[in-house]
Amino acid sequence: MKIKHILFLFALLFLSLSVLQAQNKDVLFTIDKAPVYASEFLRVYNKNLDLVKDESQKDIDGYLNLFINYKLKLQEAKRLKLDEKPNYIREFENYKRQLTKNYLSDNKVTNVLVQEAYKRLQTEINASHILVRIDESASPKDTLVAFNEIVKLRDRVLNEGYEVVQKDVHNGKTIYAEDLGYFTAFAMVYPFETAAYNTKIGEVSQPFRTRFGYHIVTVFNKRKAREELTVAHILIKTKNEGDLESETKINEIFKRLQQGENFEALAKQLSEDKGTASKGGEIKPFKSGELSSQEFEKQAYQLKNLEDISKPFKTEFGWHIVKLLNKKEMESFEEMKPKLESKIKRDSRSKVINDSRVKLLKEKYTIEENKDVLDYFKSIITEDYFNNRWRLPTHFDSNKTAFKIQDKIITYNDFGKYLIKSQNIYNNKASEISIIVDMVYNTLLESELLKYQEENLINENSDYAQIVEEYRDGLLLFDLMESEIWNVAKNDSVALQKYFNAYQKNYYFPERIEAIVASSSNKSITKKVSKLLDNGLDIEAIKNLVNTNGQVNVSFTEDIMEKTHQALPSDFKFKKGVSKVFKHNDAFVVVYVKEILPKTQKTFEETKGKVTSDYQSFKEENWLKELSVIFTIQVNQDVLNKIKQTIQN
Repeated sequence: MKIKHILFLFALLFLSLSVLQAQNKDVLFTIDKAPVYASEFLRVYNKNLDLVKDESQKDIDGYLNLFINYKLKLQEAKRLKLDEKPNYIREFENYKRQLTKNYLSDNKVTNVLVQEAYKRLQTEINASHILVRIDESASPKDTLVAFNEIVKLRDRVLNEGYEVVQKDVHNGKTIYAEDLGYFTAFAMVYPFETAAYNTKIGEVSQPFRTRFGYHIVTVFNKRKAREELTVAHILIKTKNEGDLESETKINEIFKRLQQGENFEALAKQLSEDKGTASKGGEIKPFKSGELSSQEFEKQAYQLKNLEDISKPFKTEFGWHIVKLLNKKEMESFEEMKPKLESKIKRDSRSKVINDSRVKLLKEKYTIEENKDVLDYFKSIITEDYFNNRWRLPTHFDSNKTAFKIQDKIITYNDFGKYLIKSQNIYNNKASEISIIVDMVYNTLLESELLKYQEENLINENSDYAQIVEEYRDGLLLFDLMESEIWNVAKNDSVALQKYFNAYQKNYYFPERIEAIVASSSNKSITKKVSKLLDNGLDIEAIKNLVNTNGQVNVSFTEDIMEKTHQALPSDFKFKKGVSKVFKHNDAFVVVYVKEILPKTQKTFEETKGKVTSDYQSFKEENWLKELSVIFTIQVNQDVLNKIKQTIQN
């Protein structure tokens, strides 16, 4: 490459960097002299560019107007001091704590846990367990009693068998003995899961502890995890317990399937699951244990071959027929890794990650500990601590440093208050004071280490800082809109009625028909139905003529229908009488229009939801005009031109 070309590219790069650095300090606009920087506008614009479908919003001037409105609302929220409300502060801090978890973890430990979880997910375990309940904060004495009890129960299970012991000891309060069925990773708390996977078939685990108490697990069987299924279904909802009409209808559909009609076509025509009917009845893929209906899952997994169709069966949702579309083995480790990482952060495995994190922080930060602090507190704690009545002495060394993390000082007073807060955990005389002081001190040190990292994360991680800022503004904006627009619009019935009266012409029922639609896979039978309808025969008589010898050749749908009704062909024209035969949804249909219902005005009650939504938009538009008068907005045209030039280049 020639020298002049290299110099040109270097100059171009330098110019670009200079422009970007300048924009970090450039003020794009002010609202009552509060600056909004070009760098923030560019970041938000570029971040949302791919999400914006309206081409007009990709226009920089148009997007700037949206951004100014956004900042106007935030300024108004601060003027109203919504950011000082306890509810706002509490919700923001809760979110911040949740977000922080995603940024504060030990990746090495997480990876080990992810690999372990992936391996376990390949096996399902059939087991039972016995639990002796004991609180995590129980005294050593009570803990020992619970431990001895579970040891005795384990011996009984080994000698008498699980079922005998279950009948004898289960009370559902202090002792639980339950069959768990088949489960896999993430179904139980992590220590329980680990004990189950480490126990061989036919064996009883050693006693182990979880946050619920002491357990033993009896493992009956282990099997390869079942495949992920994709199925389609046809649903006919039941109106009540003895609804024979729905059962008759599902059996008619099943007959048509047995006669060779297409499952997907019948689902589109007749299934009452609106979410899946248009897709031929197909539902999202699922694995064992993921559906809310055990009966549906059971029936689906009984289908062995692709394209197999179940007999009609009933669940709490209604009558179903299920078709097996696909079976999928477990995804590869790389495919599942992101999902597993997300699950682990929400799972009880997170304690393992947390312990590792504390260890790393002790290496990362400078910690200075006062070697005298433990001896001092051991000397001032009395027996009242075991009765939850101990208080700090009137004169004690409150301002001394207990320990220091970087520049953050934890005083004797901080440690003393933490001891008081923790004393209800140790409300018995079986523990020794010196051990309690050591435990509480270590807990406080770990807690403050984690807190220090969280408090400084916003300075250590720019991605985290941006997300926190975006959520802070978003939450504030939500509270503002709720108080100023949404609640007002919902609760001001007089204003809503007034708005409806002014724009009443926008709210109406479109032209509809009262009609019967007959559908069949057989064109000649559909033509026959058409003639019978033309001759004035009622539906029951027609059914008796075309659905003969136990066969269901035609299904009928009777309803008041708009043009978009799933049973109507897209090109159907409203006209009284019997229509021609249409090809629709892989079937042949004929429509008998009894009555054409003209376009009619809706009452306020019939369209209250839509009126409320429209009124909210109307009120927001006028409110923004008022805000632009209250606040002074000044746009720096030179900076805006630089931004346009940068984006265009």
